[in-house]
Formats: sequence, structure tokens, C-alpha cells
Amino acid sequence: MLDVKRLRANPEKIENGLKKRNMSGILDKFLVYDEQKRNLLTKSEELKSFRNRASQEVARLSKAGKDTEELKEQIRRTGQDIKEMDSELKELDDLLQDMLLRMPNIPHESVPVGEDDKSNVEIRRWGQPVAFDFEPQAHWDIGPDLDILDFERAAKLSGARFTVYKGLGARLERAVINFYLDVHTSKHGYQEIFPPFMVGSHCMLGTGQLPKFADDMFKIEGRDMYLIPTAEVPLTNLFREEILESKDLPTYVTAYTACFRAEAGSHGRDTRGVIRQHQFNKVEMVKLVAPQTSYDELEKLTNDAEEVLQLLGLPYRVVLLSSGDMGFSSAKTYDIEVWMPSYNDYKEISSCSNCEDFQARRANIRYRPEPKGKLQYVHTLNGSGVAVGRTIAAILENYQQEDGSVIVPEVLRPYMGGVEVITK
Repeated sequence: MLDVKRLRANPEKIENGLKKRNMSGILDKFLVYDEQKRNLLTKSEELKSFRNRASQEVARLSKAGKDTEELKEQIRRTGQDIKEMDSELKELDDLLQDMLLRMPNIPHESVPVGEDDKSNVEIRRWGQPVAFDFEPQAHWDIGPDLDILDFERAAKLSGARFTVYKGLGARLERAVINFYLDVHTSKHGYQEIFPPFMVGSHCMLGTGQLPKFADDMFKIEGRDMYLIPTAEVPLTNLFREEILESKDLPTYVTAYTACFRAEAGSHGRDTRGVIRQHQFNKVEMVKLVAPQTSYDELEKLTNDAEEVLQLLGLPYRVVLLSSGDMGFSSAKTYDIEVWMPSYNDYKEISSCSNCEDFQARRANIRYRPEPKGKLQYVHTLNGSGVAVGRTIAAILENYQQEDGSVIVPEVLRPYMGGVEVITK
């Protein structure tokens, strides 16, 4: 959530930032309603002050035995006016809050300006795409051929965009999860968390999924609860309504969770295989840091996500997202895209974002820089560390052999009971 004081003090700068997010015009409307509210609030306070003085005067006149009926009538009419103003103020408050919650974060000055992913900027690449001396297959063919992925039975259970992992496929999924968690906890300094997979709407509001993206979420019928779209939601909200001390920062947490997304509006995009699913597994990294360190922490976060792909030997590239392609809560985002032979292209496998104080304001996460210092909002960062299903797809495609088998990356073999090759 943006700081209202910033909106009032620097409207041109904020409007310019919103234009970069393809969302101009809302600030002008907000400021008009905000001015109405402040004027109305001033009038309401004046009337309340008059009513208090008049009530005291009634008491004085009554004590002196003088007539107070006219003054009492004024107090009654004033009370009615105050009641009407308070009702109007609540409507304006609700409207302003809704508008504020629907405004995206302002892009950092280093973010390239553009309407969509065409303006993204490639930063670096790691590894070389595999040069096959045979016609490579897509993971949606490799998995069923090896009897480790079953899309047909998944559809029988749940419909489209679900996958059943079988045998060594299930074990490979579990191996990747445990490998990612072990690297992030033992090498990168994150504390492992195993959070609930369902949260209240206040948590979804805190990280920015609500109210704007309600259609992309799975809501629990009859409950004010949602299935989480990413572990970013529970991990960040672990600290909601808390005041941290400076010694508590930076705080690094990581979690494996299943993730659930309705994917509204994504029809026809990456519908084959495991790239875009309604349910998928992911290891997430979240940081709470002091504002002055957050952009250094973003670079470290991105490097942490990159390292697990390097250890797996999967070629990838890092892309800086444009202002029109970033997520709602982000001020700056790097996407890591893994090489997928079936697409002959790179596909997103991780997004690493600095949200600055945008989420912290919504969730009211603050810290005290010094023992008696003024409270400040923390900066929150999040990154996939990384998406597990897409990792499985990348392993199957990049490590496939001409006979249809798939080599297990060396770092995963201890988690696979020593299995080196998945065969038919």
C-alpha cells in the first residue's frame, strides 16, 4: 500500500510512477475524494466542538434556572448533522481505502519502462542449452512414457491442469523439494517454516492478492479463507501487526508449500504439461530487512535462487522486468528463466522481488531502528527458490537421453536413494 502522505506531497511523481504501471488517472480521483473527506472531517469536528460547548452551556443555564429549549434544539439538529456527516465520512473512508488497496507499487528508478514483457531486459545467462544429436521430446511426453507423470488420471480426479506424480516421478518431486530446502537453510541462512496452506482474507490483503486479484484465488466456500497461491502469503504475514527490533533484521524464512491458483484469464497459455497448473509445489524465500539494505538483499535473494539451478546444471537467464510486466506489489523484479528444449526458449521458474514497504504497510509490519527511535516499516522481499514442477519439467527435458531415459542430476541422487537414471 502506498503512503497517503506521499500521494498528497508528491502527486506528480506518484502519477508518473502509476503511468509506468499502465494505471493513470486513479490518483486524481483519489485526491479529489481525499480532499472531500478532509473538508468534511473539519466540518464534523467543528460541529462536535460546538455541541460540546453548547451542552456545557445548557448545564450552566439550567443551573441558573434559565430556558434552554432553543439551545437543546440546536444540539439535537447538530447531532443529526454529525450523524449524517459520519455516515458520509465512512463511505468516503471505504472508497478511499479500496482505491488505495488497488493502486500498485511504484517502480524503482532502475526498472525499464514498458507496457509488457517486450520491454524486459536480459541481465545475464548461465550455462549453455543442450545440443541434442536426436529429436528431443517435451516433458509432457517424456513423463507419461516413463510412467512417472499421469495427466489423464489427474484429469479424472480434478479436471484440466493437474498432474499425478508416480513412482520415481513422485520421489523426484520430493527430492527437489528437500534439496532446495537444504541448500537455503544450510548455505543461505534461511529458517525453515512449514505454514498452513489456508489463510484468512486479511493475509491475502496484506501481501496484495486482495482485493484486486480475487478471481485468481481459490476461496473456501462458506469461510473467510483462501488456499494460498504462494508461500509468500503466510511467510510474510507471520509478522503482521508486529514490531521488530533492529537486531531481528534481516529475517530470512523459507518454506515448501503446495500452491493453488485459479489462473483466471490464462486460457491457452502453457496449458500442456506442468508449466501452468492449478496446484503445484514451490519452495519460497521471504526476507524482512531494513530499508537501506533492501536492494542489496534483492541481489542476494536472486543469487540464492540462481545457485540451486546452477547446482542442478540447468541453463537459465536472469531478466529484469519492465514496469508493465511486474507483479502488483513489487517495486523491482528479476525473473529467472530456465531453458526448456520443448519451447526452444527460456521459461520463468522464479521471480525475485523487492516490495519495499508496500506489503509492510498493508500488514502493519514495523521495526524500531534504535531503542527509543521512531517506528519504521520494514521492507519485504520474496522469491521462488524455486518452482518445483517447472524444475521437474526442466530436468526431464534437459537430461533426457535418446533411449527415452532421463539422467538424475548428481546433487539429487542422495535424495533418490542412489538412483542415477530413470528408465522405462
